[in-house]
Amino acid sequence: MKKITDIKGAFTLHNGVEMPYLGLGVYLADNNNEVIDAIHWALDTGYRHIDTASIYKNEEGVGKAIQSSSVPREEIFVVSKVWNADQGYDTTLKAFEESLDRLQLDYLDLYLIHWPVKDKYVETWKALEKLYQEKRIRAIGVSNFMKHHLEDLISKTEIVPMVNQMEFHPHLIQQDLIDFCTKTQIQYEAWSPMMQGKIFELSILDDLAKKYNKTVAQIVLRWNLQKGVITIPKSVKQKRIISNAALFDFEISNTDMNFIDALDKNQRTGPDPDNFNF
Repeated sequence: MKKITDIKGAFTLHNGVEMPYLGLGVYLADNNNEVIDAIHWALDTGYRHIDTASIYKNEEGVGKAIQSSSVPREEIFVVSKVWNADQGYDTTLKAFEESLDRLQLDYLDLYLIHWPVKDKYVETWKALEKLYQEKRIRAIGVSNFMKHHLEDLISKTEIVPMVNQMEFHPHLIQQDLIDFCTKTQIQYEAWSPMMQGKIFELSILDDLAKKYNKTVAQIVLRWNLQKGVITIPKSVKQKRIISNAALFDFEISNTDMNFIDALDKNQRTGPDPDNFNF
């Protein structure tokens, strides 16, 4: 198990970059005060990792929040993603510049391919390699890549992805994919760790929450971290943002970790990467 310390702790990517293992996701947060307030609350709480994407249409708001925060830019791990319609070599380079412009930043800490668009993701990755080699991005990775996508990408390019961001929660673990990523030194990261809110319908987790005197959300997020998975719960509510960070004063036992693992149903709440209509 990777070492879990406090809210500012990080896992080390295979290129040596430290990536904070708890972040704030801003999917569906609006581009104005909603996303700005959420990021300010998160940074004030101690978060140092913000995850956005061009398709979220809130990069401008994320940039404003970072610029107006008292936390120095270099202490904030900023992530964005190239959207499917922009994939391809030249179009990815253009999309990256547009994201930087909206964010009003000089560099990104991590840039991801959002989905594995057939016949395009290899050229898209080569564009990310170029940006990485030019030190425009501190780390590069992918999102929603299954094992066969990763094997194909690695066989045709120079740099192994540093991160794979996947849907991950107690009903969708994909342990074989996690094991493959571990073997190839690709850091696993969760999106939708709360199953788009459905996690609170799993009454079977209530007993664990009572046992540890924590919320169901805190149990699930701590489980993420103890499995070595970076997690980015999305919220625009101050109390929830603070609560989601209260993960560092308890540890889930191996027996209870196995209990949560056993809830796996290979069941998605989002699109299947192999059948997503791009």
